[in-house]
Amino acid sequence: MNKKRIKRQNFRVPNNNHEIFLHARGFNFICGVDEVGRGAWAGPLVAGAVILDRRLYGLRDSKLLDSKKREVLAKKIRKFSKVGIGEVSAQELNKLKLTKGTHLAFNRAIKALRVKPDFILIDGPPSLCPERARTSRMGCRALIKGDRICSSIAAASIIAKVYRDKLMRKLDKEVKGYNFSSHKGYGTKEHMERLKNLGPSKAHRMFYKSLK
Repeated sequence: MNKKRIKRQNFRVPNNNHEIFLHARGFNFICGVDEVGRGAWAGPLVAGAVILDRRLYGLRDSKLLDSKKREVLAKKIRKFSKVGIGEVSAQELNKLKLTKGTHLAFNRAIKALRVKPDFILIDGPPSLCPERARTSRMGCRALIKGDRICSSIAAASIIAKVYRDKLMRKLDKEVKGYNFSSHKGYGTKEHMERLKNLGPSKAHRMFYKSLK
């Protein structure tokens, strides 16, 4: 795949084609699921689960939006959709590691919904399909770059990102010195410098080689 095609795909506007296809086949509650914070060095991993009750315009992968636009869209999503959030702490991740931790976050987000979905659309490989989808009649489809092509997954990414950013701002007040409000726990140059000076905190994920 050439670079021009990749660039076009990276800025593709999400649509609801997958939801329409599944509705036509008898599925009523189609839920998009995505996570935020999987690659961070510190803080929780957060998953969002969203069942869109109507078409919402302006949805994008949360990474392509500035914070103000994400906040506006998150309020709109909560108003017109069913929303669930699943959080897995750094302490849990240190025990479970990332794959099992992601499964747990997805399952918690789905469980937090007001209604039980009958089909799940996730961002990522098939191995990330939630356990409750694999062990029940609930269907699951994994979409690579799903947050850039599928409306409900994009909505889930926005919900998860806004929620986790708030958690990291709160964590910044509780665990001082790392400036979590700025880098949100990701492996930036600033974060590495602060780690060199302070060492890791209770909020850090100690299974990363860079932290060890």
